[in-house]
Amino acid sequence: MPALPPPEERPPSSARSLLDQPEPTERHPRIRHAREPDLPQLVRLDGEVFPHMPYPYFVLRQFLDAFRDHMLVLDDSAGELHGYVMSTGAGGPQSWILTLGVAPTLHGQGWGRLLMEAMLDHLRRQGTGTVNLAVDPANDPAIALYRSLGFTASPGGPRLDYFGPGEHRLLMTLPL
Repeated sequence: MPALPPPEERPPSSARSLLDQPEPTERHPRIRHAREPDLPQLVRLDGEVFPHMPYPYFVLRQFLDAFRDHMLVLDDSAGELHGYVMSTGAGGPQSWILTLGVAPTLHGQGWGRLLMEAMLDHLRRQGTGTVNLAVDPANDPAIALYRSLGFTASPGGPRLDYFGPGEHRLLMTLPL
């Protein structure tokens, strides 16, 4: 998989302009809506990002069908996916971020932030009032990212066994 330049090495642009970019270039990947042919790469990427609990193919298939307009991917000029973000949709009072993932080789370079900014902008433009998410309370980099975007943790700390035995999650909320 070719390496992407960190976002700071790219020309200044907003998450929205990345979403609107028609074609990626070697140095300028793009954020776009997921498509059905992306499913095998989404499954691969999800397994790399969450090796202990990846979504099965059929779940990603159903997410794509149910939330197609709210599944964004980061791809490069070779058509390789390097990241993704999914939400339950917009137009109502609230939406949930179902997952955010960036290829492990690109962690800490700002791509997760750009994906989240693009999704939050997308949800904001569609009238969503509040965005919620659940994050592993041991995932300090993700929690720091979400806090820097304005998310706050729910009172009471992590919810024990939220995703099953031993799978605790910190619930976070962002009013748009």
